[in-house]
Amino acid sequence: MRILFLCTGNSCRSQMAEGFARQLLKDWDIWSAGTRPAERVHPLAVQVMAEKDIDISSQCPKLVNAIPQPVDFVVTLCGEAAEECPAFPGAKRTEHWGLPDPARATGAPEEVLQVFRSVRDEIERRMRELAERTQSLRDTGE
Repeated sequence: MRILFLCTGNSCRSQMAEGFARQLLKDWDIWSAGTRPAERVHPLAVQVMAEKDIDISSQCPKLVNAIPQPVDFVVTLCGEAAEECPAFPGAKRTEHWGLPDPARATGAPEEVLQVFRSVRDEIERRMRELAERTQSLRDTGE
């Protein structure tokens, strides 16, 4: 099974989702991409994932067209990506997780860092739920 986490810039949310997925969905082919990818993964995304002992420092933003096809499951993490999401023929499932973009957070450095942590924690919660659901589907043969 191939899963794609799609965001506009592929620098924060989708990269964090990919990191959690690699930890939780070990038998899946896991990708993240962007509709307009940034030049690098945001350093604060790398930092907050390291707090969870997940290293995403070697991941890099990719254009959605660079993802191998077919994709079985697509998760969009922002409204722009959901609106600009190309069709994925053969995708068995799509989900939209509308999450705020931590890269747009403003305020004192600690406040911005807290926004990154909050988004990370929500992604982790949703990834754990997704891992449980996919295991249940596998167990029942669906």
